[in-house]
Amino acid sequence: MRVLLYTHSLVSDWNHGNAHFLRGVMRDLVARGFEAHALEPIESWSRQNLRQDLGQAAVDRFSDDFPTLRSEQYDDGFDHEAALAAADVVLVHEWTDPALVARIGKIRREGGRFSLLFHDTHHRAVSAEQDIGGLDLSGYDAVLAFGETLRERYLKAGWGRRVFTWHEAADDRLFKPHPEIEKTGDLIWIGNWGDDERTVEIASFLTEPSSTLDLSGTVRGVRYPARALDALKQAGLGYGGWIANADVPAAFAQHKLTMHIPRRPYVESLPGIPTIRMFEALACGIPLISAPWNDAEGLFRAGQDFLFAKDGDEMTALIRTLLHDEAQRAEIAASGLETIRTRHTCRHRVDELLAILAELGVDTTPTGTKEAAA
Repeated sequence: MRVLLYTHSLVSDWNHGNAHFLRGVMRDLVARGFEAHALEPIESWSRQNLRQDLGQAAVDRFSDDFPTLRSEQYDDGFDHEAALAAADVVLVHEWTDPALVARIGKIRREGGRFSLLFHDTHHRAVSAEQDIGGLDLSGYDAVLAFGETLRERYLKAGWGRRVFTWHEAADDRLFKPHPEIEKTGDLIWIGNWGDDERTVEIASFLTEPSSTLDLSGTVRGVRYPARALDALKQAGLGYGGWIANADVPAAFAQHKLTMHIPRRPYVESLPGIPTIRMFEALACGIPLISAPWNDAEGLFRAGQDFLFAKDGDEMTALIRTLLHDEAQRAEIAASGLETIRTRHTCRHRVDELLAILAELGVDTTPTGTKEAAA
């Protein structure tokens, strides 16, 4: 089975969390003997910003961090028909240009011999309904939605023939504990500023508790405006900007705890969908306290795998307690790690993907096995 993934970018994860997940999925597919190849636009927004912020070296390090992965850039003259003809399964991410989404669907509808899946990992289905509703998905065999509420939204709107829930997860080949690394700070939060989708929440759950408790800590992420950087400085938190995902496990290991601050559209309109950072943090064995969100699908064991803080005051109290209770930190970290390893790794998601493909009638024999038998 040859898998082709159309992604906004595999090479750049600058403000682009879906790259984390697809890298992990691709690595597991390759490890199982499948061929997996990504296609990304030659000048994607994420890639351009990574180069502008950090230089070409930040782009080039992808091949060193992920030597088994291949991503090819396409421009307006790229032969998509030839690329699709060589594939057995094609996944098209929802950030793909709408005209190309339609073109790929048309090729499938007019006799393409590949199975075609649309992959949605964003909140635009509720926050920008016209954008998603305007996509031509008539040629797609199925939709993969990264939460049950998003799946239900697709079904209710009549977008797509069949819709499956396919949550994100942690690549535990990369995200794992590093007990050998010394802890030098109290708190780390890794998250992008976004479009003012969690401005109030960052103040209530991060900067104000940090200031109150005089924490030593670090914030990593991009798109922070001047006022946000000033707030971090006043809270005594260091700001480190973009961090390559391959460096995140070591960064977690250097701190005693972290937090999860979901974006407001998910909290208000798409319950049951945490950020991918939550999966990755728990996979690294760091204790985590979360701002409110509704774990509608029971992905985790609240109170065991992580702690919930209903407001800023409770966040402050929980941070204070955890920083003074090493045994409780260890217990929470171990529980969260267990849940990830049991249910939420990219290996689990590949198992789910293969089951979905089998339901769609796809031959999921690894490429090497199939060719050897031919």
